[in-house]
Amino acid sequence: MTVSQRAGDLLTLLRSRRSVRALQERPVPEALLEQILEAARWAPSPHGRQPWRFVVFSGRERKERLIERMSAAWEAQLRLDQQPEEVIAVRLEKSRQRIRQAPVLILPCLYLEDLDRYPDAERQESERIMAIQSLGAAVQNMLLMAYELGLDTGWMCAPLFCPAVVCEALDLDRRLQPQALITLGYAAADPKRRPRLPLETLVIRLDSQSDGEQPGQ
Repeated sequence: MTVSQRAGDLLTLLRSRRSVRALQERPVPEALLEQILEAARWAPSPHGRQPWRFVVFSGRERKERLIERMSAAWEAQLRLDQQPEEVIAVRLEKSRQRIRQAPVLILPCLYLEDLDRYPDAERQESERIMAIQSLGAAVQNMLLMAYELGLDTGWMCAPLFCPAVVCEALDLDRRLQPQALITLGYAAADPKRRPRLPLETLVIRLDSQSDGEQPGQ
């Protein structure tokens, strides 16, 4: 049974979760990693198909192979964006260090093989989008559970921009579509928190209870 270590209630947990870039070398206990992955398993998904798979690794050899292949792909993209050489060098090195320092890496992949099939492209695309949305929910479950257990995470989007490169580097089934890379471990330093937009900016109210019948009428 999971015992809360940081949050006294759900809202505190949601507000406290943060993105951490610098992690300690301290290993993550297998029991905690299993609880984090179990949390992902219970995310909502289209038709209950659970269209996600998670590749979990921590070995140096796999890390270095992934770093080498993704760095080459990202460097080419940065040059395409006409970024200055010094900026490219700094950004690449920061990204490499985040991956190297993480005790555990989790690669969430989209898996579409079990989804419903439709004769028209429009509905099939909607089905794919639903799968992507549900993968995001599964990742959020992992991030929250990790924080609850005293760990921290970082959500890196790099694999989304070079999925074939990631599959080749890790020798993965090509039916898996890498979507992100989650770094997992114990925080080496507290990150700066980015402010959240106020609710009045985020919520578009089209009506309210006062505009129509009151509850119970």
